[in-house]
Amino acid sequence: MSAAAKTARSRAAAAAENGGAKIEEGLNLFKSDKFDADVYVKSKCSLNEKEIRQLCSYLLDLKRASAEEMRKSVYANYAAFIRTSKEISDLEGELSSIRNLLSTQATLIHGLAEGVHIDSLKGSESFASKNDLLNLENKEPSDLEKWSVEFPDLLDVLLAERRIDEALTALDEGEHLAAEAKQTKTLDPAMLISLENTIIDRRQKLADQLAEAACQPSTRGAELRAAISALKKLGDGPRAHSLLLNAHYQRYQYSMQSLRPSSTSYGGAYTAALSQLVFSAIAQAACDSLAIFGKETAYTSELVMWATRQTEAFAHLVKRHALASSAAAGGLRAAAECVQIALGHCSLLEARGLALCPVLIKLFRPSVEQALDANLKRIEESTAAMAAADDWVLTYPPMGTRQASSMALQHRLTTSAHRFNLMVQDFFEDVGPLLSMQLGGKMLEGLFQVFNSYVSMLIKALPGSMEEEANFEGSGNKIVRMAENEAQQIALLANASLLADELLPRAAMKVSPLNQANNKDDPRRRHSDRKNRNPEQREWKRRLVISVDRLKDTFCRQHALDLIFTEDGDSHLNADMYLNMDGNVDELEWFPSLIFQELYAKLNRMASIAADMFVGRQRFATLLLMRLTETVILWLSEDQSFWDDIEEGPKPLGPLGLQQFYLDMKFVICFASQGHYLLRNLQRVVNEIISKAMAAFAATGMDPNSVLPEDDWFNDICQEAIDRLSGKPKAMNGDRELNSPTASVSAQSISSVRSHSSS
Repeated sequence: MSAAAKTARSRAAAAAENGGAKIEEGLNLFKSDKFDADVYVKSKCSLNEKEIRQLCSYLLDLKRASAEEMRKSVYANYAAFIRTSKEISDLEGELSSIRNLLSTQATLIHGLAEGVHIDSLKGSESFASKNDLLNLENKEPSDLEKWSVEFPDLLDVLLAERRIDEALTALDEGEHLAAEAKQTKTLDPAMLISLENTIIDRRQKLADQLAEAACQPSTRGAELRAAISALKKLGDGPRAHSLLLNAHYQRYQYSMQSLRPSSTSYGGAYTAALSQLVFSAIAQAACDSLAIFGKETAYTSELVMWATRQTEAFAHLVKRHALASSAAAGGLRAAAECVQIALGHCSLLEARGLALCPVLIKLFRPSVEQALDANLKRIEESTAAMAAADDWVLTYPPMGTRQASSMALQHRLTTSAHRFNLMVQDFFEDVGPLLSMQLGGKMLEGLFQVFNSYVSMLIKALPGSMEEEANFEGSGNKIVRMAENEAQQIALLANASLLADELLPRAAMKVSPLNQANNKDDPRRRHSDRKNRNPEQREWKRRLVISVDRLKDTFCRQHALDLIFTEDGDSHLNADMYLNMDGNVDELEWFPSLIFQELYAKLNRMASIAADMFVGRQRFATLLLMRLTETVILWLSEDQSFWDDIEEGPKPLGPLGLQQFYLDMKFVICFASQGHYLLRNLQRVVNEIISKAMAAFAATGMDPNSVLPEDDWFNDICQEAIDRLSGKPKAMNGDRELNSPTASVSAQSISSVRSHSSS
């Protein structure tokens, strides 16, 4: 034994001892003399309904894990167990043969000894009278002696006429009489030896005759079982069981000669016919084995090993003639159908104690995975081809397709997204029969990669994103039609968000065992679907959303850059627009800066477009507007050159510049608040920017609070700007009235600025 094997055994023993110690420790409570069952039950029943449900769920999970661990443990050591059982069975047969041989030799030696003793008696009793010798010679043979003389001929007749049951009865009777004669010494030793040799010889002839009959293709059903049962009664059980299994093997092999697959034959039909032959033979063999040999370990072990070999041979035939071509061509539905048919027939054997489905699953898995990969690749390539000519206009599904159901009519997608969704729905319909192969994780991962590749194509459709997307995996050199206007670009987001938030997760529920039945396109089950989605699917959906965020971030970044920079690369948002204000007091009119007016106008346009595209999904539209606003503000917060000019530039920030900057930031807060996308992070960043600007102004020696009007003044200006920019009716001549509070505060503000400037 190698050192590695010794180490493995010592570790296994230590683990067993530790496990046993833990179990023993857990049972100590019940061994105590003070254990009270009622108190123990009450202590465990003080749970509320939710805790009881959680406990039940935990126990079910523990039960499944325990069953799986036991199955793995059994299969891990099963081969060694079967091999050892087979060796023990063979050894028992050899011991039986040795016992018979020793018995024969003992009988022979005993007979020789009796013969010598008789000869010595004859020599010593030579003085017996001649009349006694004559009486002895003329004595009539007994009935037993007559029977022993006729017995070989009787057995030969029974064997020749194949009267098996009578032959077995005669052999049993002969053995019984021979044993009795040996004990009572009612037979001559030579005649006893002859009788015993006759029984051994005829028994062997009968066994050979039964074995020959069992090997004949014409021997079936009751005749086969009778032959095998008789052979077992003769004491040759291992040989009888092997012959039984071989007979069933030869029978289905003969039937398979008429089953010849061709390149044009239907894989499902071939798999069904082959499954019927193979698993029916295994089922009949199991039934015969149980009926004749019972549940004896040696025979059941041989049956399991034999059935496993037949299942493996069946799987190789199915892979060669049905699965290989389907898997290579990406025919997932055909491959799934073959697997489902095979597993369906195989699962019927579980009622007979043969769990062979794991064997099939292990052998079919590589071919099924190949079909999965090819199918996902086809989805990716087909969607990419549609994206190259997509006009990025949202439409309802074409009539006549499965998508054009009452549920799908609520959603609009572009042509490439419709194709993607349709192929994904078909994909999940096809993989339904494969759930037992535990491929759910691989299915979801493969589909995520395909979706991520589609999102990369959508990003490439955004103008100006080519350089950025060159770093993303999956985009490759695919040609994508550009989304030229805002409506088309928002349609890209509508595609990705609808697929990630609703369509793909709902389709993925088909691979969840809890939600396979009666759960298709039922709006009343949406909440239930989200609640029952397992952790793996929740994590999968989270990754889909992260992929969509990639597109959303690129979209917002591109639109923010378009706002901030000119085509020549000059910035619309620079420090000079605030630093130079104090030189033009006479021409000042308080209104948000042009770039923030354009930001508000862009957000208004996008909100109008999104309201039409994101029906029932306003939250996504709101988050999009918030992200775009936040992108612009974060750029301002992180633009180091802007703050270098404000804080350390040659020209300090004056009162009017501070007031204009404060007004711009208040304007952002105002329209974001009214649009319901003023989230905490955006408000925090705006407040930090305002504080930073006020600190820069305070560094000049002036108090910022002394030059800034009250917040009501800023709020009035912001509201008036929102009304004017959104097209609401304006005041007379488009200006504020002279006696309005806003105008008076504005005049006071300018006067204050002049006084600060003169001082």
